Amino acid sequence: MANVLLSEAEKTYILHGIQKDYRNDGRTNRDYRPMELETDIVVHAMGSARLRLANTDILVAVKADIDAPSPDRPKEGKIEFFVDCSANATPDFEGRGGEELATEISNTLSKAYLSQQAFDLTPLCILAKHQCWKLYVDILILECGGNLFDAVSLAVKAALYNTKLPRVSSAELDGGAMDIILSDDPYDCERLNIQTAPLLVTVCKIGDYCVVDPSAEEEECSAISVVIGVSRKNGGKSSVTSIRTSGEGSFHSDTLMKSLDLGVSAATYLDKALMAALKVDEENNTKPLGEKEIFGFLK
Repeated sequence: MANVLLSEAEKTYILHGIQKDYRNDGRTNRDYRPMELETDIVVHAMGSARLRLANTDILVAVKADIDAPSPDRPKEGKIEFFVDCSANATPDFEGRGGEELATEISNTLSKAYLSQQAFDLTPLCILAKHQCWKLYVDILILECGGNLFDAVSLAVKAALYNTKLPRVSSAELDGGAMDIILSDDPYDCERLNIQTAPLLVTVCKIGDYCVVDPSAEEEECSAISVVIGVSRKNGGKSSVTSIRTSGEGSFHSDTLMKSLDLGVSAATYLDKALMAALKVDEENNTKPLGEKEIFGFLK
């Protein structure tokens, strides 16, 4: 995370505001900042998205290759996440400063997507035990303004929604070798079902209170935070697929349970807002998720 130099007076001001459920940008403890989403902006990628959350700016591109399924998952495809932190995003990323954070984000995404089979990889299988699609999800952090995990997960899900794979017209074994014919019609493609693709929600504990969508300044005031992976199953029920804590502080068991409930509620709302935005985005290519949609979602 980006380190922000705050005086003790500034930290006290932020803490007192959160105690009164009024943050320094006018939000309550359960509000997200407005977001702006664009898709299909990387020409040579099979899917792409760019998401801006205040000063946080994320670009995601998806590419795919044909690979062999894993022996332990012979009827599934594959997905891998790669994160790159631009040196211009924050001074902390200069040199190799962003490598550790990039690894944390990619590992957290992998765990959230692959745990409990939150993201169904079966449709990516071309021929069981022989050939499948392997998705490469490249994530570039252009600017860091707090709450990276949430912003990255939203951009990833939007890019996967935008991904178009060439339709496989035939796939068969020919003398022990695979013979795969892909459609050369750019409009003859298949889309991914991202309904259950998880989102990450960060809940920060500041003092005795928990907030969602922490700004960079609020992250500096937090002793501990938890990143919760949440998947919406068929039927609308949400389930936790991963939990990651960071910081030197600790959660009381009751506070941790409240944080998990807050994270699940936030993820459920964000997922609905994201899917609604993506459906409009198919026609207009860009649609801001403004205050009327995001603010006050848990009131």
